[in-house]
Amino acid sequence: MPKIHDYDGPILEIDKLSISFFTRLHEIPAVMDFSVRVTPGEAVGLVGESGCGKSTVALGVMRDLGKNGRIVGGSVKFKGRDMAAMTDAELRNLRGNEIAMIYQEPMASLNPAMRIGKQLMEVPMIHEDLSEHEAYQRALEVVTDVKLPDPERILRSYPHQLSGGQQQRIVIAMALMSKPSLLILDEPTTALDVTVEAAVVELVKDLGKKYGTSMLFISHNLGLVLETCDRICVMYSGEAVERGDIETVFNNMQHPYTQALFRSIPLPGADKNSRPLVAIPGNFPLPHERPPGCNFGPRCDYFQAGLCDQGDITMKDVDGDGQHETRCLRFRDIDWNAPITLAETKTKGEIGRVVLKMDNLKKYYEVAANALFGGGEKRVVKANETLSFEARESETLAIVGESGCGKSTFAKVLMGLETATDGEILLDNKNIEQIPIEKRDTQTVADIQMVFQNPFDTLNPSMTVGSQIMRALDIFGIGKNDAERRTRMLELLDLVKLPREFADRMPRQLSGGQKQRVGIARAFAGGARIVVADEPVSALDVSVQAAVTDLLMEIQRNEKTTLLFISHDLSIVRYLSDRVMVMYLGHVVELGSTDEVFSPPYHPYTEALLSAVPIADTHVTKKHIVLEGDIPSAMNPPSGCPFQTRCGWKSRVPDGLCEKEVPPVRQLKPGHQIKCHLSDEELATMEPVIKLGQEAAE
Repeated sequence: MPKIHDYDGPILEIDKLSISFFTRLHEIPAVMDFSVRVTPGEAVGLVGESGCGKSTVALGVMRDLGKNGRIVGGSVKFKGRDMAAMTDAELRNLRGNEIAMIYQEPMASLNPAMRIGKQLMEVPMIHEDLSEHEAYQRALEVVTDVKLPDPERILRSYPHQLSGGQQQRIVIAMALMSKPSLLILDEPTTALDVTVEAAVVELVKDLGKKYGTSMLFISHNLGLVLETCDRICVMYSGEAVERGDIETVFNNMQHPYTQALFRSIPLPGADKNSRPLVAIPGNFPLPHERPPGCNFGPRCDYFQAGLCDQGDITMKDVDGDGQHETRCLRFRDIDWNAPITLAETKTKGEIGRVVLKMDNLKKYYEVAANALFGGGEKRVVKANETLSFEARESETLAIVGESGCGKSTFAKVLMGLETATDGEILLDNKNIEQIPIEKRDTQTVADIQMVFQNPFDTLNPSMTVGSQIMRALDIFGIGKNDAERRTRMLELLDLVKLPREFADRMPRQLSGGQKQRVGIARAFAGGARIVVADEPVSALDVSVQAAVTDLLMEIQRNEKTTLLFISHDLSIVRYLSDRVMVMYLGHVVELGSTDEVFSPPYHPYTEALLSAVPIADTHVTKKHIVLEGDIPSAMNPPSGCPFQTRCGWKSRVPDGLCEKEVPPVRQLKPGHQIKCHLSDEELATMEPVIKLGQEAAE
């Protein structure tokens, strides 16, 4: 039986909560004076950058702060009861039964050696003394609720047999097994593709309504919070800086940090040349180095000495009704609607000659059907299927698609980490598709460089930043001696806007954004002409994303670099790319200029991708398309069109053609191609997925 949510006060009431971590040397305050309420059936979004204390708040609620974490002030009440007064047994009963938490990484919550069904059944058997049969029925019901195909097969599966999106759904199912009153979601979709994320978010909203569950949704993605939550709390450096309902905060923000966050994300209408993003200046303060007065003071455009740097700053009521609050002393003096003056208009680099050409590139892998023991027949995985395009000097070509579509395989072949099965790659009209990296000459290696997704994995933790860049210079044969290389290394640090003293720092002393800058400096050490950027900003905070993106664009303008930008974040793609190539299951399904790809007619997959991107703008209306199912396996692709198993337009193509034949590539207009069986008449009926305020009103 579901619990009856008959409590009508706040489900969760956090009042002036302060949490510190204690080291041998000192106390590190992680959260200070933090208050938030979640009422029955309500979803509250907790937003802020890494290190601001969002997850610490969640762990404080769960009473799971580890050995050196302590609540040093304030209270947390659940359904009116102070959790500090509860016994260990009561807290144990509460966790997993009344309060459930969903973490960022689904595999961290699943036991790899246990079948899914058994893991799900444990919850009600432990918490509610259900029999095995009753628990199995409940598990079947919940797995059906989270829209997983063939629930009985899923219950028999082990976690490794499911995709990332399916694993995350199982973790949500596990959290819902005991029908909790409060669900805490800590960045639950960060590791997922944007289309899977859209489906999971839709699911969480529906289940919240079905079960009447209240939610605390922790995220750094403002668009996601807009789509899922009723109210929002913005955090900065351990404190809540603005609270209110979603519409009010998005349309009438009253804290400089909230405004700065919005200015650093690429909303529709932002343009890298005419309307560049504005990165937040400076760096996030470390917990034991916070400034006096306002924590955001040193980075704020409206800072006033003698006022903003004095004493404790408390939350102020904006409208007098307690519904919208801000931790800013000057919010009444600021003209919040003033146009942005800081962002200078940049001139676009002239797009030059073709430097890279791909012609019918194919990359197949042969794998044993039984991968563990190498037995059975061989299967062919078609990772890239007849890829053709060209890229020019000073151009940004974005390559977009879900995990498993072949983006990274293509990058490996281009880099020489793999060789092509068929087709050509021409660098300056010279074939390189069959030359592995160890046989490429130094110039070719220097010409094509890569910036990776995770800056932490690409730096040697035991070498200083400067010596890592100098090593790259040495390999590329730049500079006659160490003195010349050191000079060039310092110039490269200037290029990526890092202070020169960082040359003597170790990677562990750098933030994520700073490490990514070192990665970019190293990529340009040999004067790279083509840079493959594989999700270079997805691991970074939004304010850092803006700075790194801006940096890549500036380097491109000065160095005439060709940038191949691999991403699944279409908002950043729209902002910085000149042309876009959309990939699905090894095929290029659409290729054209950014304007062409972002306006109809689209390939049905492009349409679904655009619909899946969360946009942090209340004036935007979006067509709602949720793709059913996951990307099919490249080892066992569907017949005909690769997208036909998930396509909403398939019924409009006669004679089951989509299931029988791979569509031909056709030109919609010069330079804009799609791979689709839809007739011109059907394509002409497509409407824009994203409409801005004015268009939406019409």
